[in-house]
Amino acid sequence: MENYIVSARKYRPTTFMSVVGQKSLTHTLKNAIQSNRLAHAYLFCGPRGVGKTTCARIFAKSINCSNPTPEGEACNCCESCQSFNEGRSYNIHELDAASNNSVEDIRSLIDQVRIPPQLGKYKVFIIDEVHMLSQAAFNAFLKTLEEPPQHALFILATTEKHKILPTILSRCQIYDFQRISISDIVDHLKYVAQSEGIAFEEEALSVIAQKSDGGMRDALSVFDQMASYSGGNVTYKSVIANLNLLDYDYYFKLVDAFLEGKVPEALLIFDEVLKGGFEAQYFVTGLSNHLRDLLVCKDPSTISLLQVGDGVAAKYKEQAAKCTNEFLYKAIDISNSCDFNYKASGNKRLLVELSLIKMSQFNQKKKSDQIDDDWWAEEPLLSIASEIPFATTLTQETAPPVKTTLPIVEESNKKGVSISLNKTVSIRPISESTLPLKKAGTISITHIKKGKAQSSAAADAIQYRSEPFTQNQLQEAWNEYIKLIPTETILVNAMKSSKPQLLDNFKFKVEVTNADQHQRLKEHCDLLLPYLRKVLLNGKVDILIEEKEMAEKQAIYSPLDKLNYMVAQNPNLVALYKEFDLEIS
Repeated sequence: MENYIVSARKYRPTTFMSVVGQKSLTHTLKNAIQSNRLAHAYLFCGPRGVGKTTCARIFAKSINCSNPTPEGEACNCCESCQSFNEGRSYNIHELDAASNNSVEDIRSLIDQVRIPPQLGKYKVFIIDEVHMLSQAAFNAFLKTLEEPPQHALFILATTEKHKILPTILSRCQIYDFQRISISDIVDHLKYVAQSEGIAFEEEALSVIAQKSDGGMRDALSVFDQMASYSGGNVTYKSVIANLNLLDYDYYFKLVDAFLEGKVPEALLIFDEVLKGGFEAQYFVTGLSNHLRDLLVCKDPSTISLLQVGDGVAAKYKEQAAKCTNEFLYKAIDISNSCDFNYKASGNKRLLVELSLIKMSQFNQKKKSDQIDDDWWAEEPLLSIASEIPFATTLTQETAPPVKTTLPIVEESNKKGVSISLNKTVSIRPISESTLPLKKAGTISITHIKKGKAQSSAAADAIQYRSEPFTQNQLQEAWNEYIKLIPTETILVNAMKSSKPQLLDNFKFKVEVTNADQHQRLKEHCDLLLPYLRKVLLNGKVDILIEEKEMAEKQAIYSPLDKLNYMVAQNPNLVALYKEFDLEIS
C-alpha cells in the first residue's frame, strides 16, 4: 500500500509560478535573480501558511541553478536542482530557530558559513521562526549577518516581525507576505480535488477557505479532513456539520423575520441556534457579518467584497433588494453594540433577544399619533415633533391624550448640578372646541428640530397672511402651547407667570422675572412663534421679551455690618469679642 501524503506536502509549490496568492513578491524575486542583484540577507515575514518557507526554498534552488529559464525559474535538470529535489544538497541548510535558539547553535552555523559551496555559486542558510532566537544568539549573529562571505546568503522567516531586533531588520531586505484571498484558495482547492478525483460543491470549498483565514496550509488540512469525513464527496452540509459552523439559512430566515416584524419567529430561530450547541456571541458575530454582506450587495461597486459561492451570492442579492439602507445601518449598529456589550452583560441571552426584538420592530410602521422616542432623546428640551391637526369643524369631544416619555431638564440643584429625568406626559391634539379660533382649513405643526423649521405648504401660505386676532385668542393659544411642553421646567414657569400683552402690528409683550427665564424663553422662540403664527393665521406675529425691575432690592450686609448691628442692640458683645479674640466671618 502506497504511503499517504497530506495535500499540504504533496501539492507544495516547487516553482515561483505555482506559488498561490503572492504574485508581486515572487515577481520581485525572479527579477532579482535575472538581473543578478541578490542581497546577502532576506527577511520573509507574514501569517502562517502563506508560503514563506516555500518561497525561501524555491529562491535558494533558483539562484544555484546552472541553466535558469528566461522567466527566472529553476530548470530542475542540472545537478544542483536534482540534488535539491532529492534532498541531498549541501549548499542549502535549514535551521529551525524554535528548537535551535542558543548561542552555541548560532556559532555552529557561523562555522558552516566559512566553508564555500561544493556545487553552485551560493551557500544558502534558511532560518525558520527566527524570532525565537535568544537575545544572546541575536547578538552573536549580528556581525556575520552584516558582513557574510560572498558565497553566503541568509533567508530568515518569521510570523512575528515585531519581535525581531531593529539591528537585524536593518541588515535585511524585508518581504511582507499577505494573506491569500478566498478566491485564490478556492481555485487551488479545486485543482487539488480534481487531481485527487474528489467530488465537491463549490460552496463547501468557499466555507473551507473562509475557515482557513488566509492560510493555504490550513485550507488543505481542512480539505483532507473533509474528504475523509465525507468519503470523497465534499458537500456544504458535511462541511458545516463537521466544522460546527452555522448554516447561512439561519441568517437568511432571521432577516426575513426582521423585515416582516415577526418577533416570535426571530426568537425561536435564536433558540434553535442555542440548542444546536452554538455560543450566543458566535451567533451575533455571524449575524453582523451577514448584515454586512447584505449591505455590500446593495451597490454594484462593492459587490466584489462578497466572498461566497455563486449560489449563496444569488440569495444575498435577492434579500438585499428587500432591505433598505436605513434598516441595514440600524441593524448593523444594534448587532455591533450587542457584541460589544456581551461580555459585560449579566443576562447574555436576554441581551441578544432584546437586540433581535429591536431589529424586528425597526421596519414596523409607526402609528400617526405616536412620537418617535429616538428623536425625542436627541433634544435637550421638548420640541414639537408630531403633526397636530386642528379640526375644520367644531366638535364636543377631544382626542384622547397620547402618553409618551420625554426628556425633562430640571433646574439646577443646590450644588449647581443639572439633573436630567424622564417623565411621562400627555400630549392632547387640539381642536377648535378647545381653541375657538377662526376656521381656515387644516393647520399643522411640522417637525422643528434644532431650531430650524422645516418648510411646508401650510407654513408658506400662512407666512403672507395677516389675519387680526384678539387678546383672548392670543392668551388661549399661549395656554394651549404650555400644555404641549413638559411641566416643572424654567420655561413653563416663565410662561405661566407671564401674561402676553397684545401690542400694535401683531406684536405682543411678555414680562419675565429674571435673566434665566428671559434666556430660556428667547431660545424657545424658534418653536413658539411658528406655532402661534399657524394657530392665529398670521405670519407677522412677533414677541418682545422684557425683564421686570424689582421694586426693592434687598440690601446685602457684610459680616462687619451684622456685627455693628448686634453691638448696637447689646454693647456687652464688644467685651465678649475682645475677651475671646473672636474673628469676623
